[in-house]
Amino acid sequence: MRAEPQAASYRPDTPIETLADWIGDAVEPADFPKTELRFRNERHAATVGLEDLSDADWLRHFGRFEPLAGNLPQPLALRYHGHQFRVYNPEIGDGRGFLYAQLRDADGRLLDLGTKGSGQTPWSRRGDGRLTLKGAVREILATEMLEALGAYTSKTFSVVETGEALTRGDEPSPTRSAVMTRLSHGHIRIGTFQRLLALEERAHMAQLVD
Repeated sequence: MRAEPQAASYRPDTPIETLADWIGDAVEPADFPKTELRFRNERHAATVGLEDLSDADWLRHFGRFEPLAGNLPQPLALRYHGHQFRVYNPEIGDGRGFLYAQLRDADGRLLDLGTKGSGQTPWSRRGDGRLTLKGAVREILATEMLEALGAYTSKTFSVVETGEALTRGDEPSPTRSAVMTRLSHGHIRIGTFQRLLALEERAHMAQLVD
């Protein structure tokens, strides 16, 4: 049976700041033409003490990404390595997202708020750093279904439409744009560890594992 989310007060905690000089790059979010709220996860906003935000404040934080009180002063686009098309690639990282905030839930577990579609970063390569509204809606449907089935995984926390026309090769274009925020147990990827292994950064690896 599915466990119901437990309400908690807002408890910012940002241990990643001790790693910030090597785990990622401080970035600025895109300046979108508009911010129109399309999805707000009230159930899980309560688990991290953010359910009382007004819609205007929600859009400031999850459309414009103004820092949350006591949280990360600037988003971090994380660096990582990984395989793409069967080839090991050391030149990847958060190309259209970033780590926005860290906080604790009712059980004291550290959770991350990370984004998708929040603009270009040093790791975007030739990408525009954007997300389609259709893609965001697909993720809402997937994460809500997984939760209903009892799978404890990331939650779609917010979707804000951003007023741009995007061209994509795999769906009808131009199409509408959005920025999405996820609530998860970690914005850090396996590729973060792969990168440190490849670069033989043993001290940093020990810090990250801790």
